[in-house]
Amino acid sequence: MMRILFLVVTWCLVVFPKLSHAQDVQRLPDPLLFNNGKKVKSAKDWERRRQEIRETMTREMYGAAPQQPKNMRFEVFDLDKNALGGKATRKQVTIHITEKGRQAKFDLLIYIPNQAKQPVPAIIGLNFIGNQAIHPDPGIKLTTAWVENSRMFPCGADGRATDACRGVNASQWAVDSILARGYALVTLYREEVASDRKAQAFQTGIHPLYPELQQREDNFGTIAAWAWALSRGLDYLETDRDIDAKRVAVFGFSRLGKAALWAGATDRRFAAVLSNESGAGGGKQFRRGVGEDINRLCTAFPHWFARNFAHYRGKDSELPFDQHFVLSLIAPRPVYLATAEDDKNSDPQGEFATARAADAVYRFLGTNGFPDGAFPPLNQPLMGQIGFHIRPGGHDVKMFDWIQILNFSDLHLQK
Repeated sequence: MMRILFLVVTWCLVVFPKLSHAQDVQRLPDPLLFNNGKKVKSAKDWERRRQEIRETMTREMYGAAPQQPKNMRFEVFDLDKNALGGKATRKQVTIHITEKGRQAKFDLLIYIPNQAKQPVPAIIGLNFIGNQAIHPDPGIKLTTAWVENSRMFPCGADGRATDACRGVNASQWAVDSILARGYALVTLYREEVASDRKAQAFQTGIHPLYPELQQREDNFGTIAAWAWALSRGLDYLETDRDIDAKRVAVFGFSRLGKAALWAGATDRRFAAVLSNESGAGGGKQFRRGVGEDINRLCTAFPHWFARNFAHYRGKDSELPFDQHFVLSLIAPRPVYLATAEDDKNSDPQGEFATARAADAVYRFLGTNGFPDGAFPPLNQPLMGQIGFHIRPGGHDVKMFDWIQILNFSDLHLQK
């Protein structure tokens, strides 16, 4: 009798997870169906459907963004060819934008590996507390924007960056490993682009350049603003002869992972997208009802998304889209979703389900999509055109994450 019970339980553990994944996919909106119910049958059809998806998600979730600025200039204010003990060339660049007499600016920090053949591929990503925090290099300019002081991001208690802030976030940026693999690293600070504080939302950075976009229900949200700035960083990289701008991946962690995904979805110039624990509004499905939901996002972070998104509070299962639509906009370019076992808000199972649901679009477009199989064990990455892993631990960026991200990047970006 016990043996029969054991066999039944084992069968359930094997079969029902597979069934649940299939059911998740079946009840999600289909990216390969037009809004009128017609099926996408050709590459030409997909281009029209892709535009339909982008318009829907812009209007209902992320908000409208401006076009590439006509009045933008790049100021290279630092060039050190012997940075980090000779391992890298450090460049620092201010991006200046003028719009109808209004001005904004933000800085790029760039490390280029000296031992790699140029032009090199690059990884660009936003950081949480200033460029000076990703490495103790004393040559990095201290940001003049507000910086937070928290357990995860310890910095100036009065909101100002000081020398004490240098390198305090270095554990999340594997600078030496990135350079050793032959990639340039490019980063910019979120607060210089758009404030992440509710009280200051839309008042600093680039938002004051476009006041007309804040008068709409599909207003220019902060996630969209960060994504837009990543594209402006790529604008600069297209002018830098040391960088191969056709091999630039966009990276982000947590809320900045949400921005990286949207940047990849809206700007096809990014060759790959690397998202680490982006969770709700990033890689995870809303329909699962696990982790952060729309009500939580719109209450705690009302500035992140367009005002239209708040209409879906309490209606997570009624969205006319879900986050597999974002991955579908990225397709057929490679995208990686990194997750962690104890990061319940980000719902690792939900990110896996999103990757699985986007597989059909990737395969329709001729790639190998997402590897078949059940949810993987810890520390066992899946590597297709869509990649995924789950590691032990919580909400963070660990060396294990970077190793897998770089392995994935090597598959898709290295010549």
